[in-house]
Amino acid sequence: MIPIAEPLLGEEELNNIVEVIKSGWISSRGKFIPEFEEKFAQYCGVKYGVATSNGTAALHLALATLGIKEGDEVIIPTLTFIATANAVRYTGAKSVFIDSHPDYWCIDPGKIEKAITPKTKAIIPVHLYGHPCNMGRIMTTARKHNLYVIEDAAEAHGAEYKGKKVGSFGDISCFSFYGNKIITTGEGGMCLTSDETLAERMKILRDHGMNPDRRYWHDIVGFNYRMTNMQAAVGVAQLVKLDRFIERKRDIVKWYSAGLKDLVEKGVIKLHLEMPWAKCVSWMFSILIEDGSGTNRGELMRKLGEKGIDVRPLFYPIHTMPPYKSRQNFPNAEALSKKGISLPSGVGLEEETVTWITKVISDNLT
Repeated sequence: MIPIAEPLLGEEELNNIVEVIKSGWISSRGKFIPEFEEKFAQYCGVKYGVATSNGTAALHLALATLGIKEGDEVIIPTLTFIATANAVRYTGAKSVFIDSHPDYWCIDPGKIEKAITPKTKAIIPVHLYGHPCNMGRIMTTARKHNLYVIEDAAEAHGAEYKGKKVGSFGDISCFSFYGNKIITTGEGGMCLTSDETLAERMKILRDHGMNPDRRYWHDIVGFNYRMTNMQAAVGVAQLVKLDRFIERKRDIVKWYSAGLKDLVEKGVIKLHLEMPWAKCVSWMFSILIEDGSGTNRGELMRKLGEKGIDVRPLFYPIHTMPPYKSRQNFPNAEALSKKGISLPSGVGLEEETVTWITKVISDNLT
């Protein structure tokens, strides 16, 4: 089986883990946690990092820190992993869904302003599948209406909007380091901000709301959203490799694009376009199977699976699922979800493997 993604781990990660075990500091204290926070924040161009137990916890922590509560509304794309909406629900607030941009699939910035009401408190743009959102337009809208911006960059480590790293635009940004992400700590996440007050509040909320100057005294209700020193040790080693991983991700895009060129020219498939203002890191290389391709998406996925090629459908639009069912129509998101397939995209892929995958696809599409 060629997996959809898998971590690339080596001696550096192993050596750090051994150091943690020998030190005895295996839980939520130890030298690697602040090191990972500081270095990842520096990489993304912000001042402060707050490591968390996972990416969903990072989103919830960001929302709670900004005071999002019951009765508030938060604008999010409908085409994203459900964690974005779930984190909003945890606060008691309501998600207001926005359709996708048809070309680069992220939230359509031109449709945000019409969705703003007196209850709107924040926007969560999601850098979907590693492609950055149009942060210029989003930040302009947010500042005009005095709204918070929480970047969901779970899938976009190192992606850039106009030469600036994602995660450096919003009031707070959130990352995931799950095992299939570009860099991983197994589970784990991170909140980033350049606001010292927000960073300190996140650290307190992350640690059960404990007063930092009075151990076991809790002024507020908090959460146990801490990252372990073992996770951070892996993260420190992975971060050194991040730029190299991104280069390989972009090579994989070139290999797939070359192998699928004929199908694109025939209009059988469409690729996930990279906008001129963007540097996409292609967490997942995804394609759209167009009508008239000679086979449907499900049939193609089945045939690829029979060849040992692990593929996934694009996310379902959140508004179509039971917890968030809505009668609204979001035609771009619905069409993308219906047509989309994510192909193996791990940083360990070799060109020959990608070429073979494209041949299998070509053999099964007319």
